[in-house]
Amino acid sequence: MFRTLVSVNTLALLTLVLTGCSSNSVTIIEEQPQLINKETGRFQNMDAGEKSYPLTCKQDCYKPRSDIQCDGNDICQYIGNKKLASQTTDFSVNWLGHAAFVIKTPTGERFLTDPVFNDFDWPINWLFSLDGGEQREMNVEATPELIAVTDAVLYSHLHYDHFNKSDIETIGRKPEYLVPLNVADHFPSIGANITELGWFSSKKIGDSLVTAVPAHHFSSRTFVPFIYEDNNKDSWSAWLIESKGETLFFAGDTGYSEHFKAISERYGDIDVCLLPIASYYSEESPEWYRYVHMTPEDALAAADDLNCKIFIPWGYGNASWGMGDLSSHSPLTRFLNMAEKIGTSAEIVILNEGESL
Repeated sequence: MFRTLVSVNTLALLTLVLTGCSSNSVTIIEEQPQLINKETGRFQNMDAGEKSYPLTCKQDCYKPRSDIQCDGNDICQYIGNKKLASQTTDFSVNWLGHAAFVIKTPTGERFLTDPVFNDFDWPINWLFSLDGGEQREMNVEATPELIAVTDAVLYSHLHYDHFNKSDIETIGRKPEYLVPLNVADHFPSIGANITELGWFSSKKIGDSLVTAVPAHHFSSRTFVPFIYEDNNKDSWSAWLIESKGETLFFAGDTGYSEHFKAISERYGDIDVCLLPIASYYSEESPEWYRYVHMTPEDALAAADDLNCKIFIPWGYGNASWGMGDLSSHSPLTRFLNMAEKIGTSAEIVILNEGESL
């Protein structure tokens, strides 16, 4: 594996040739040191520690809605108004399902976020099935046409529902891969061109600028989830894409914290925000789940912190796995109920899988 370390602070370029069988080319861009826990030596969140949240839904959270309809096969669709009332953007956004988006920038670059096309890597897909976990009602397909037009793939973190090695082999070496720090070591050996970016570090893809920014989450990649030896050895990120004076923010998995305000203070109002609203529910550990995933009302607060003009929620739906949620569309039900109750300055756009902004 070939790894290049780019330090903007020192303007030094250091190329390290490491022995091993991998043929991937890896560049590291870390414009400022990322936060490390002094006791553990692992990556940590910007706003670590106990949390207080602006609002928590306690009544009528899942009141049934006429604008969400399900058929006899548990395939649900949002049938409400999908038109933008006032805001416009030159970004094109197609939601494939879960965290996977196809993003076309105003200058024509195409990005793919967190693609997991069918199921988790083995053996997690098998273990998940044995445990009785929810399976996808719909799969996301990796078409040759999609791969052919993709300029870069953005991964937010290593969890199995966001990062799939077999899908990387399917996508192949044509697109560039932008990932958080230390994630390149988990790639299969396909001759990929990989760039690891620390928080607030950037890379140009065509005429678009892509910047890694903080998320409030964690990292692990083991057969037995959450064991300490693997926790937070690899980083996690959100992504900001700037093109022709417009910005798009993809949050990755994240809990609500002060990092949203820090991003807004640094980069200004965001034109299009892709924010998660699911996987916050757990009877066993409700506080921990919310610490690393946003409730729908947390996402509404985050949209206001970011001064989003257009807000597209994700994480619910037929192409998600139902992890930590009541049903495929319960997060969307709660989101719409809370949006009506508390409001937001952002223009909300609700998509079904396969639909586009």
